[in-house]
Amino acid sequence: MEDLIFTLKMIIIGLVQGFTEPIPVSSSGHVMIASELLGVGEQGFTFAILTNTASLLAILLIYRQDIIRLATNSISYVQKKDTRYKSDFRFVLFIIIGTIPAGILGVLLSDWIAESISLTVIAIMLFITGLALWTIRNMKGTKGEKDLTAKDAWIVGLGQAVALTPGISRSGATIISSIAVGMKQETALRFSFMLYIPISLGGVVLGLSDFIDEPNKAELAIPYLAAFVSTFIMSYFAMRWFMGIMKNGKLHYFTYYCFAVGTLLLIFF
Repeated sequence: MEDLIFTLKMIIIGLVQGFTEPIPVSSSGHVMIASELLGVGEQGFTFAILTNTASLLAILLIYRQDIIRLATNSISYVQKKDTRYKSDFRFVLFIIIGTIPAGILGVLLSDWIAESISLTVIAIMLFITGLALWTIRNMKGTKGEKDLTAKDAWIVGLGQAVALTPGISRSGATIISSIAVGMKQETALRFSFMLYIPISLGGVVLGLSDFIDEPNKAELAIPYLAAFVSTFIMSYFAMRWFMGIMKNGKLHYFTYYCFAVGTLLLIFF
């Protein structure tokens, strides 16, 4: 019975991770809150790798056509210098540029990140995220994929690096940065989650040794697999839902949510 209850708790945490990964509210913060409420404590790096991989696969599934197009056209541009594919090549180049800041800081500060997260920090960062979302609520960008510059990519990349701070939402930081530099909401959304792919893959690669060395793999196989599946399914539908929110220009709704959850954390924790 205890094993069943633990598995159910892992499924709930997986659902929380999956729902909050795409939206600007800090998935790591919400996973920590859920773990605290369910009384299961920190699950460690192996669990984080599994659930983040599940979210990554859901994002890859949603953007699979864009990814195939960008990869194919970029290779064609490099091989043939066909100007029809130049804009896609530049977009891929900007994704690489935007990944650099978080990639460097992630390697240098990984230990600090793991040690610094707390519910109080999460509460404060949710307030900061809410304020940032409120600030950009009326911004109507005009830049599409073809209009982006290396400077835009670098600024958004710095936003993603800021999101390494415990409690700051990665999707929130990159979307806010993208809109702030003048991107259309559709472009901001796509660029944000294209940036998520390499940084998430990097995290998986860096964490493989921890996963391999996990001493309780056999014991945790079923609950962690259940969490993986629940995260994947919820990430997919949450991302679809969030795309609709962005399309309708309702991003500022998350301001109220961030303020509400941040206040509750400060009061009760």
